Amino acid sequence: MHESPIIELGGLHIDLSIVLMLIVTSTIVFVLALLATRNLSVENPGKLQNFMEWVAEFVQGLISSTMDLKKGRPFLSLGMTLIMFIFVGNMLGLPFGIVTSYDSAEAATIFSKPLLSVQEVFHSAAPGSHPHAAVAWWKSPTADLSVTLGLALIVFAIVHFMGMTRNTKAYFKHYVQPFPLFLPINLIENISKPLTHGIRLYANIFAGEVLISVILQMSALGIGGYIASVAGLIAWQGFSIFIGSIQAFVFTILTFVYLSQTIDTHEEH
Repeated sequence: MHESPIIELGGLHIDLSIVLMLIVTSTIVFVLALLATRNLSVENPGKLQNFMEWVAEFVQGLISSTMDLKKGRPFLSLGMTLIMFIFVGNMLGLPFGIVTSYDSAEAATIFSKPLLSVQEVFHSAAPGSHPHAAVAWWKSPTADLSVTLGLALIVFAIVHFMGMTRNTKAYFKHYVQPFPLFLPINLIENISKPLTHGIRLYANIFAGEVLISVILQMSALGIGGYIASVAGLIAWQGFSIFIGSIQAFVFTILTFVYLSQTIDTHEEH
């Protein structure tokens, strides 16, 4: 496995590859949305406008399948942003990778700051050995646990804020249902939701990228390994597109399920 380009900034350890990929993902989604809405037309819509309308209808279908559409329609933009951001992020690690190699600890710097993960490789090497470190700069941002848990925590905050402000009585009452004795269990259930929400996405995308790196290493086994590597890579990347799409769908629909559980109840009347 390749190392991550981690630097220390203000006492924090920053993974530069994740920062880079979050910027790239956000830029792609923003540009797609901008181009799709730049020249809106009813009579002659462009391909990107049709695509964005399809995404809106798809997300609207997800909302209506989990809650009253009147209550869920304000979350249409949230759902579109989530599903597009996660799908694009899932796909970025598939086409290619950017890897830099280092043969000395002195060369492992960027912006005059040492790459901590690479420095650790050289410092932990046995005396007399010739360590080598490779740093991956391009990968799916959703293959990092901090990103997926960050998305899950954002959803968690939105869900509980909407529950406390739009359905206050029913929201707090559900913690002691069916009996007050269930309060600890209900609290644990709510705390575990962002963990499972984020870890599910991370595990699927990370596992896919690990397998891609393993398949690429088969090319070092000679002509047979090279052929097997190419064939395996083509097959797995096609399957990864399917997995990435499913995970974007699952993350988004779970968001609406959690929202429906807090704002679309029969207790509020």
